[in-house]
Formats: sequence, C-alpha cells, structure tokens
Amino acid sequence: MPARLFLSSGDLIADRRFEFARDLQLAGDLVAAADLLEQAAELAPNFASAWFTLAEIRHQLGQRDAAVAAFLEARAADPEDRHGATVWLMRLGAEELSAMPPGYVRTLFDQYAPRFEAVLLGDLDYRAPQLLFKAVVAARVTARRPAFFRRAVDLGCGTGLGARAFAKEVDHFTGIDLSPGMIEKARATGLYAELVTADMVQGLRERPETSADLVLAADAMVYVDDLAPVLAEARRVLAPGGVLAFTVETHDGRGVILGEGLRYAHAASYLRDAVARAELALASLEAASPRIENNEPVRGLVAVATRT
Repeated sequence: MPARLFLSSGDLIADRRFEFARDLQLAGDLVAAADLLEQAAELAPNFASAWFTLAEIRHQLGQRDAAVAAFLEARAADPEDRHGATVWLMRLGAEELSAMPPGYVRTLFDQYAPRFEAVLLGDLDYRAPQLLFKAVVAARVTARRPAFFRRAVDLGCGTGLGARAFAKEVDHFTGIDLSPGMIEKARATGLYAELVTADMVQGLRERPETSADLVLAADAMVYVDDLAPVLAEARRVLAPGGVLAFTVETHDGRGVILGEGLRYAHAASYLRDAVARAELALASLEAASPRIENNEPVRGLVAVATRT
C-alpha cells in the first residue's frame, strides 16, 4: 500500500507528538495515542494529519460522533482534502454520497505509484486488464468484427497495465490519469503515444469527437460515483462501432455505495441504466473479480458496450 501521508504542522513539538502518537497507535494503545494527537492539534489547530489520525482512532474506538468531528477538522485544515476526510465522512453516513476530492485521489496514487504493480500483481492477484481483454475479444467475436483497434484511450491508465494487455491489438494508445506519479510510470513503458494528466471526464473532453475506436477503464470507475458524465464523454469520443470496456466493483442492492475499501461499488441495474442513458449498446455484463482483498475475491463486473 502507499506510504501514509504526513503533512507537517510547521510546529516541531506538535510534529513530534504526532510521531509518538503514531507509534502508540501501531502498538495498539489507542487511548494514549488519541490523547497525544489532541495535544498536537491544540498546539497546531490546522494540523490536518493529526486531526485525520485522531479521527481514525476515534472510529477504531467506536466513537462515531467524535470521529466525524475530527474528520471535519481535518478537512477544514486542508482544503484539498489530501487525506480523504470527505470519503470517510461519506462512509460513516455523515455526508451524502458525492465525488471523491481530486486532491485525495491524486495524492493517493502519487504515493502508490512506486509500489503499485508490486502490490497489485504480487499481493492482490490483480487481473482487471486481462478480464477486459477477454471480454472485448469475446464481444468482437460475437459481433463478427476484428479485435483490432487503430486508436484507444486508457482511462485511469496508472502504470500502463491496461495498455500492456492490449498492446498487440492497438496501434495508438492515449493514457489519461489524474496522478502525475502514475503518468511518469506509464511513460516509462513506451506503450503510449500520448499521456494526459487529468481526471477521466476532463481528459475525454479534450479528445476530438469520434477519435477513438476503443476506450478502456480497468479498475478506474471504482473512484467515480456518478458514471453518467464519463460514459457520455466516452460515447462522444468513440467512433461508430467503437467499444467501451470497463470494470467496476459491485453489490447486491441498487444504485451506488461506498464500500469498506473506500471505493465505490455499482449495482448491475445501475450499470445497465447508465449505459442505456448514455445511448450505448450493452454487449456484455459479466460477474468477475478484479482482485483479492483481505484474502477474499472482490466482487466485480466487467462491462462491454458499443457506440452504434
């Protein structure tokens, strides 16, 4: 996993109390850790890392209201919300489901970039790109069309695992990712003709209409609550007959929820409706696990849609 984010308070004593508190937290002495973090926050009221860690501990201790209050303080101390206090507030039911703060997603993956592939492939049995490849090939066989694409867009491209899976079937790959750290890793692969640092919707909006034959999103939609904007832009960018393929995590209910892993899960019925509203034709929607987490397969769906 990525290294834990630390934003210095600018006060040496407060920073040291934070460090001692983290040692106590890791040792399991949560009450003593919380006491030290409160002291650190008193010394430096805008100490976002102290407030966020205090909120986590309050949550661990079952003190929901105190956790919510501390998460609110953490967000107020860092308007970019790089720790992701908003995500936790949604998870605790203190705020309505909404988009994740871009500063949080960018920081998360910038920190994750150095170990991204080692963790995903070595520890989590990550296979979303391979699932997409098989689903796209199967859809093209059913449609009696070749599984070869002149121009493709890889949304949330990360380190380039999606492009690697499709490299022999695509002439020209464009990668889009919000994280500069991930973009640098993708550039090093040599698989992309073009790389863009942007969120998925913004990156697609910069592409000309009908300029792609394939749009991929491997394990990227799990950081998007409302899929309508990205699906609409994907349709605009796709040429007639073009293919959109993506994975999501899923659940048994309806709509969208924020799961325990702090990623969005989209119900199958939500996906069908969202694809139809985007005026795309759903070619296939299959259950498949994109990774292992806590020694259990993560429930997921693989969707393939086309622009008619």
